Amino acid sequence: MDFLTKIVEFIHSTQVLQQFKEVDAVALFTNPWFLVPLICLIGYLLYKQDFKEVIVIIIGFGCWHISGTEYMNTLIVNNEVQLAKVLPVVFGAACVLGLIIYMYFGRSD
Repeated sequence: MDFLTKIVEFIHSTQVLQQFKEVDAVALFTNPWFLVPLICLIGYLLYKQDFKEVIVIIIGFGCWHISGTEYMNTLIVNNEVQLAKVLPVVFGAACVLGLIIYMYFGRSD
């Protein structure tokens, strides 16, 4: 338990969550230092026909985008969790996790 406390303290001290919130997506996706390696990575994965990794990258960017929407900001109001709004998020996360588990463990290539 002490190990997890140190990790949480490290995350809070480096303000990683705040940095994620302050990312300028337009500037990020127009920056060649980010865009060129991303395109090369996706091109290489498509060349190798490793579609699972491409799907995981797309899911990661999708989760990042969804986490910054106004809907996510309304999940907690007055320090109370809005259960009616949390359930669709949990269901969507379960579906995404189920898809990833199916891709890696469920079917054979």
